[in-house]
Amino acid sequence: MTDIALAASPIATPLAAWLASAEHQPEMAPYHGVLTPVELDAPREETAALASGAGLHDLGWLRRIRVRGEDRFRWLSGMVTNDVNDLGANTGSWNLVLNAQGRIQGDVTVWREPKPRPDSAGSEEIPDRLELMIAADQYERLVAHLEKFIIMDDVELAPLDGRTALGLTGPKAGEVLGRLGLPTLNEANSQLRCEWNGMNLRIRRGFGVTAEHYELWTPVALVAKLWKFLLAGGATRVGSAAVEAFRIAEGIPAYGSDILERDLPQETSQMRALSFTKGCYLGQEIVERIRSRGSVHKHLRHVELDGPLPAPGAELKLDGADAGRITSAAELELPAGVRRFALAMMRAEAEARGEAFTYAAGGSGCSARLLAGKPIF
Repeated sequence: MTDIALAASPIATPLAAWLASAEHQPEMAPYHGVLTPVELDAPREETAALASGAGLHDLGWLRRIRVRGEDRFRWLSGMVTNDVNDLGANTGSWNLVLNAQGRIQGDVTVWREPKPRPDSAGSEEIPDRLELMIAADQYERLVAHLEKFIIMDDVELAPLDGRTALGLTGPKAGEVLGRLGLPTLNEANSQLRCEWNGMNLRIRRGFGVTAEHYELWTPVALVAKLWKFLLAGGATRVGSAAVEAFRIAEGIPAYGSDILERDLPQETSQMRALSFTKGCYLGQEIVERIRSRGSVHKHLRHVELDGPLPAPGAELKLDGADAGRITSAAELELPAGVRRFALAMMRAEAEARGEAFTYAAGGSGCSARLLAGKPIF
């Protein structure tokens, strides 16, 4: 079970709705609070595309919010854990959202985009835009949390509707874009806009460990057209099952499964989400107290499994004692054979011993080893 309650009847993404109208309809299932295709090709081919090629998949579960008002920079900087004021033009940062006790309420990506400057000399410059990107299964709860703290501030959270996103993931994602004459991005957490084949696109490159992660935002009415172009450029169709498995293989945690409301930021090991120089924000006192003391009692870690997949929540043992628990696990069919990965919340004292852990699955004892600093593929 996760700390996030999914909607009783998830809505199909724009891409899923279009694919459902085809003669051969793919299986749909909830993912991040929406309905999206589970598989679109053979599992081995989908995994190979993500690990060594370019997998094309649905990102219709992402939601965008414009942060408006004169106080937007100051207010937003006080609500999230990472840089806002110091973001460069057309860059983003991944953030955690905390409560006053330092517990994680969700995660968002903040994007900063310069608005077009007036042509005439001496004209007043237009302020930069700020935007939040949130997963659909966190959207209502997280927006309600943020809005509680808009008190005397000139701030408005305005949903950005009418657009949806496709994902292009894999070490050859940039090659597919280049083959089609689309621009690529050299750095993660960067974005640009472009006009291409009659489409006004926003291209973003997100964080990745072993692969390039691109988002292509398009008007909803043109998502099928963009999908076909990217397939023609050499991408392979990929469903949510492979995308989720690859996320776990890369060791990228998801809120609601690997990161829960009871967790503290440093327990997640995601230091890329924290700034220690930005000034005050909600929950910062707890984050700074942990930093000054230098430790927490558990950490989220990336492991490889030698044995069948355990269920989420399966216990890790060391010499028969409790050492932690599995938060998510996945199996990938790779050219060199099947490999199994997991994210696990581990006790610090057990982790420090540097030994293999055991877990129970399929009626037999199996082992798990830390992957820190070791190649994944």
